[in-house]
Amino acid sequence: MADETLIEFPCDFPIKVMGLAQEGFVQAIADVVLKHAPDFDAATMEMRPSKAGNYLSLTCMVHATSKAQLDALYRALTSHPLVKVVL
Repeated sequence: MADETLIEFPCDFPIKVMGLAQEGFVQAIADVVLKHAPDFDAATMEMRPSKAGNYLSLTCMVHATSKAQLDALYRALTSHPLVKVVL
């Protein structure tokens, strides 16, 4: 079945987003995540710059309620022009 998942919902689920370290990146990612997970607290985002400082990794802990919600969030993040990788 296509809807099968090993994740039990609801749960707290970490999503790692990487992109160029530039003005507006953190806010843009927070905005996308909030659209799909309205209870997301952007203040809890973990930020890690790359060694050279060119890239920024953000870890967003979302309270996931369904596979459809996570799928929609992943699609929105991966299609965002500032995002390079989503894990």
